[in-house]
Amino acid sequence: MKRQALIKHLKEHDCVLIREGSQHSWWGNPAKNTRTAVPRHTEIDNQLAKKICKDLGVANP
Repeated sequence: MKRQALIKHLKEHDCVLIREGSQHSWWGNPAKNTRTAVPRHTEIDNQLAKKICKDLGVANP
């Protein structure tokens, strides 16, 4: 999955960018008080994308 598609999916589910790290971006879901790291690769493995969504409490892309 492309990183930009995952970011778009997270924004559609009201997730917000918390901060930029050196190799990851930290995203959070304020409604569920959760956060997780999203790597800055252009291509993100589908299993990792599912884990990111699960960590943030949103539906799988």
